[in-house]
Amino acid sequence: MKTTIQLMCSAAMVLALSACATAPAPKTIADTAAATPQLSTLNKLLGDAGLAETLRGPGPFTVFAPTNDAFKAVPAKTLDALAKDPALLRSVLSYHVVAGKVAAADVKNGPAKTVQGANVALARAGTFVTVDEAVVTMADVPVSNGVVHVIDRVLLPPTPR
Repeated sequence: MKTTIQLMCSAAMVLALSACATAPAPKTIADTAAATPQLSTLNKLLGDAGLAETLRGPGPFTVFAPTNDAFKAVPAKTLDALAKDPALLRSVLSYHVVAGKVAAADVKNGPAKTVQGANVALARAGTFVTVDEAVVTMADVPVSNGVVHVIDRVLLPPTPR
């Protein structure tokens, strides 16, 4: 009787371990952007700005990720300026990142400091979340190093006076 139970336990453990070995590891923020077709512009720009490796790091980070349509709404002149100035591009993209993991349910109305250094205005009413003038269209995308919230606009940091 004891050996039958031991065999059953051993078989269950082997099955559990093999299931873990075949389950995909959670993706990082950068890997999620790379694997999500509606974030392909963001993915390219993260690479251009040298931020992809940072967003593969341990974090945790909260990223407000503009969709391809959000980037299409940015004036061509602004996109050209970003393409020609990697430091400016890095600044704009860093303005979409908050240190720490902030789930939609944890959003407090008020300012949040971005990695870029300026504050974004966060607001939540029920399940409706905004950041500056952008609306979160898909909240709480799980990633291994934080959380991603997909937004409908590109955020531009305030210009120094």
